[in-house]
Amino acid sequence: MNKNVIKTEMYVENNKVSVIKINNKEYISLTDLARYANPEEPKIPVQNWMRNKDVISYLGLWEKLNNEAFKGREFETFEREAGRHSFYMSPQKWIKDTNAIGIMSKSGNNGGTFAHSDIAFEFASWLSPEFKLYLIQEFERLKKNEAYQYKIEWQANRVLSKVNYLVHTDAIKMNIVPVLTEEQKKYVYAEEADVLNVALFGMTAKQWKIQNPDLATKGNIRDYTDLLHLVILTNLENTNAELINAGVIQRERLIKLNESARRQMRVLENSKEIKKLEDLQKEINENNILKINN
Repeated sequence: MNKNVIKTEMYVENNKVSVIKINNKEYISLTDLARYANPEEPKIPVQNWMRNKDVISYLGLWEKLNNEAFKGREFETFEREAGRHSFYMSPQKWIKDTNAIGIMSKSGNNGGTFAHSDIAFEFASWLSPEFKLYLIQEFERLKKNEAYQYKIEWQANRVLSKVNYLVHTDAIKMNIVPVLTEEQKKYVYAEEADVLNVALFGMTAKQWKIQNPDLATKGNIRDYTDLLHLVILTNLENTNAELINAGVIQRERLIKLNESARRQMRVLENSKEIKKLEDLQKEINENNILKINN
């Protein structure tokens, strides 16, 4: 539970409930939910819940639908035994024996048991139907807040590009502008922006506008590019600033930047981290569409 995890919390009937998000999937703390029934020993309600035959059947079905590595044979054994007085089940035993992914559990002071929201809702319903309704209400509110935060993070990528561009233009001002007239200063700024456009996109901003007249009224080439190109653009802006400070002429910089762009593209185009960010961007867009439709 310690990599690529976003941690947050919500309050359900004055009970703090931790939530973690892994690969765009939310997991809710069963330990925190269980404190609604047993504040001193929250593991007891969880274990009692997992002794139920219907619960084991539900957990097994969830895993079959979402987990290709789920051990069905071990699950069938548990399903046959569930409900008996002698049957015992804990989150860690379930995970270990069936290779389950819907529940995560860790012992120790910083440990606890988390379950996918589908499963957590079932546990909350077992605790109290009323408590489940409050949980769903707060969870939906939390998701809307998180979507807003993710939108800010996504916009930060675009802002980062613009911030780095200030470094880029400041390098021009310090190293090129002093030897030019005011008219030439404006021309150089525009031309330097296009050095990056040509290095990365193979065209100037003007050429893009001519090819995309409808889009040009609402933005520029950088507004309509994908996340991968934006990441590379950010890196190129920093590189170009350093090359300008080093006194490298524009023609040589263009060649170096283009080589760097192609090299970065080869390295990053299959990057898992880029894919995760793209999935996050897609989720943000879908959430925004839902908000508009609602």
